[in-house]
Amino acid sequence: MSVAEPAMIRPDAPRMSALRVSLIGALFVAIGPIGMALYTPAMPEIVHAFGTTQGVVKMTLTLYFAGFAFAQLIAGPVSDALGRRPIITAFMGIFGGASLLALFAPNIEVFLIARFLQGVGASAGVAISRAIVRDQFKGNESPEIMNLIGIILAIAPALSPTIGGVLVTWAGWQSLFLAMTLFGGFVVAVTHFGLHETVIADRSRLKLRALMRSYGALFASRHFMTAALTIAGALGAVYTQATILPFILMGDLGLSPAHFGLAMILQSGSFFIGSLTVRRLMKRFDASRLVAPGLGFILAGSLAFVTLFWGEPSLLRVMGPIGLYSFGVSFVMPAMTTSALAPFPHIAGAASSLMGFMQMGAGLVMGSLAALFPDPVIAAAVLIPTMGVVASLSYAIFRRLPVYAEP
Repeated sequence: MSVAEPAMIRPDAPRMSALRVSLIGALFVAIGPIGMALYTPAMPEIVHAFGTTQGVVKMTLTLYFAGFAFAQLIAGPVSDALGRRPIITAFMGIFGGASLLALFAPNIEVFLIARFLQGVGASAGVAISRAIVRDQFKGNESPEIMNLIGIILAIAPALSPTIGGVLVTWAGWQSLFLAMTLFGGFVVAVTHFGLHETVIADRSRLKLRALMRSYGALFASRHFMTAALTIAGALGAVYTQATILPFILMGDLGLSPAHFGLAMILQSGSFFIGSLTVRRLMKRFDASRLVAPGLGFILAGSLAFVTLFWGEPSLLRVMGPIGLYSFGVSFVMPAMTTSALAPFPHIAGAASSLMGFMQMGAGLVMGSLAALFPDPVIAAAVLIPTMGVVASLSYAIFRRLPVYAEP
């Protein structure tokens, strides 16, 4: 299999509307943030429930990230070989089963295993949603759909911490995993009734040599790697924040789980407003022209994070930079996601998986480094700006490469 091999998009598949793909894609992507954001208000409660330490409970997020990151490398290529529908169904089954395991976990060890398996199950959503968009759309349509997915997706992490905080307060931490189980079942139902298959199954792609050639082609592509690193620096910082913020807002600032959920609306709300702004701007400008302004907001948020080295942290000093950063991410994602996937229609699942792995991997590495800092505020002041610089430098290199002309 060479990189020049023709696409394996199903020519007989009914073309789904942009709205349907956006809604289903957003639902697939949402499973990951819901599994993370719905849970974070319960972290202090989990410490007491299992009689363990904050360090061990932080591992529940780290393992979720690890399962999410590494399983994507399997989910995307396998969906290239076997089809999008059966793989998303199987992985959502894993997510639902793992949620039940967490619900009835007798000890922290079983709970840690359940969180890892939840990450594995959720991983297919990101990889397959982007691959479906690449299967069906190209040109200017693709960033518009990616933007619409972002708008819809912003609702899930915006509401999840708030809902999680209320559920923990009134029904206990176990209620969160019952909600996740039900959501996983809902995704399976939508896949069965609403998603058309978009690729022709080709089991020869399951061979290890074919898989290695696919990933080798992606790693060798400067176009793909610089675009993917731009996204990894931008979105990876959001995942890193998820491991740090509960301990800043609830630990250092003393917010309750419910108030923590309300505070997190500033992050998702900024992304939502940014995505709406991008949608209006794309009527006048090509999406690629919005990346540089978006990185400007990311760098402004990064600089504001640096100021946490001095003075006492406050809700505004912590969440203000996060709002700026998230607003900038919404400008970067549509064009750079489309740019990364455009040259690889025949291995869209693998390309989407590797891109997602780099994003989650960045969050995993930085989240693990954050655990080494004695003060989570200092961890945020060091690590988040580092991610912003990585995104900006990667984009600067990307701009110097020859422009890819999509056929």
